[in-house]
Amino acid sequence: MRGRDVIAALERRYDPRWAEDWDAVGLVCGDPDDDVRRVHFAVDPVESVVDEAIELGADLVVTHHPLFLGGTESVAATTAKGRVVHRLIRHGIGLYVAHTNADVARPGVSDALASVLGVHDTDPLAPLAADRPSESASDRDRGLGLGRVGRLATDTTLRGFLDTVAAALPATAWGVRAAGDPQRPVTRVAVCGGSGGELAEAAASAGADVLVTSDLKHHSTSEALADYDIGLIDAAHWATEQPWLAMAADLLVGDLRETGITVETAISTRITDPWTMHAPAVRTQ
Repeated sequence: MRGRDVIAALERRYDPRWAEDWDAVGLVCGDPDDDVRRVHFAVDPVESVVDEAIELGADLVVTHHPLFLGGTESVAATTAKGRVVHRLIRHGIGLYVAHTNADVARPGVSDALASVLGVHDTDPLAPLAADRPSESASDRDRGLGLGRVGRLATDTTLRGFLDTVAAALPATAWGVRAAGDPQRPVTRVAVCGGSGGELAEAAASAGADVLVTSDLKHHSTSEALADYDIGLIDAAHWATEQPWLAMAADLLVGDLRETGITVETAISTRITDPWTMHAPAVRTQ
């Protein structure tokens, strides 16, 4: 199997046209004509993930986060990103990125997050705009859009659902925290893998009792609690996107199998969340 076969299958699921204009998705390095036997999935294109891919004998690494999101003028091995590129090329490994196009895909990043949290019967929280140039009517029919909102099988409270989220997501030093009344009833849940704090108003308008996302800020969180009457759960950015890896790998295997192609996949076990320590506050006012 050639790399271009894998890329074609990935882009049927995560069309690059769906990516934001500022994003950097697609093949970063590698030759589409190279043989691919094993694909390694990870959230971050960092050196520890490259080490893992080398150890596992991967031919292609697929990551959610881009390597060169802000552009670059050099891939010299004197920089961390340059070392990633050099090591990948030296070992004959390609790198492919599916970022905001995987965020809005269905099933995509937020579908995977909703699934592990037990959120069912989901709809897009922020559907792609009808006038978006890269979107067609068939795309809208597929329910593309950012975030998901759905229901829980069993009602709970914000305190109880916080525990559910903490148990369902991979452990990080950051952990999981919540804002709102601990006894707030929770039936309808909105989720957005990665940074989705700007969706609090949309989540409240969709009838969600709580929004699960990451990278929430102090002022916007305080304002959302006051203005939208919604609970907020803030988990580590990496942890909210990690569930997508297994989903994407399974979809790739199944899609290629339908064309008579077999490929091996692996899921990164490296915790690449940048926060490595946490100490609970002990001082009281």
